[in-house]
Amino acid sequence: MRALLPVMRSLENLVSGGRLVINAIRKESRDQSELRKLDYPKHVWLEKEIKSVANVTRQDVREFLWQAAKASIKPQVRVFPLVDANVALVELKTQSVIGAKVLQVD
Repeated sequence: MRALLPVMRSLENLVSGGRLVINAIRKESRDQSELRKLDYPKHVWLEKEIKSVANVTRQDVREFLWQAAKASIKPQVRVFPLVDANVALVELKTQSVIGAKVLQVD
């Protein structure tokens, strides 16, 4: 499954002791077969970490977005060009700006 390719490649290139934080690892069957290909020495060896913010299905997301629209929730988002990634990280760390930070890769 192509959706997991960035995850697997990120793990392959993660430095020893590094952490990969993933917004969501879906629980759908097509992803489960790809996750079974995880190779411990290649992807996790040397104290690499995988953290998942949420485990959701597509239906979970649909239901959440429907509820958010119904409640008129408007997210606060700030888009940063990739060259300003450090600025976005500082804002996240200091919580000087409320809302999501998005890095735009062109």
